[in-house]
Amino acid sequence: MNPSCNLFIVGPTGAGKTTIGRRLAAHYGLAFVDLDQEIEERCGADVNTVFAMEGEEGFRRRESELLEALSARRGVLMATGAGAVLDVANRRHLRDRGFVLWMPVTVDQQLERLARDRTRPLLAVDDRRARLEAMAQVRTALYAEVAELMLPGEDDHLPRVSERCIALIDQSWQRDPVAHESSP
Repeated sequence: MNPSCNLFIVGPTGAGKTTIGRRLAAHYGLAFVDLDQEIEERCGADVNTVFAMEGEEGFRRRESELLEALSARRGVLMATGAGAVLDVANRRHLRDRGFVLWMPVTVDQQLERLARDRTRPLLAVDDRRARLEAMAQVRTALYAEVAELMLPGEDDHLPRVSERCIALIDQSWQRDPVAHESSP
């Protein structure tokens, strides 16, 4: 949604949504929220435990409820979970309540960045490449559907990526000037 007082980041696992999101939130003076971390805090358990206890369906239900509540706030930068776009209501909330930045990443980049990461339950499989390719096949069109801006390129140098994000966002985002703080 343009203009908007919120900025939402979508993209695949390992795209850097949380890392870049923190930098962008500081730059724009927005309250930073990582959707997966919020789920963990509210559940008192990590994502793996939530998946083990409730399955992906239970996790997605929690994710949708929290995304609905957090996206309704004003002055928020939210880094979504990679699968948040799977739910049609989530996609509607993202589009209607904020400016959406898509951070794409290749499967090769994901494999490299997540090589030692064992915290992602959907990647607890023997063939991570096949799983990541299957997720990309489903999710890429959904990211494109909600995004108002896609971050181009494959630069991994954090300061350059952050600078490029800011420059692109400044060219595209019509920030709502009346709300620069998070409210419940």
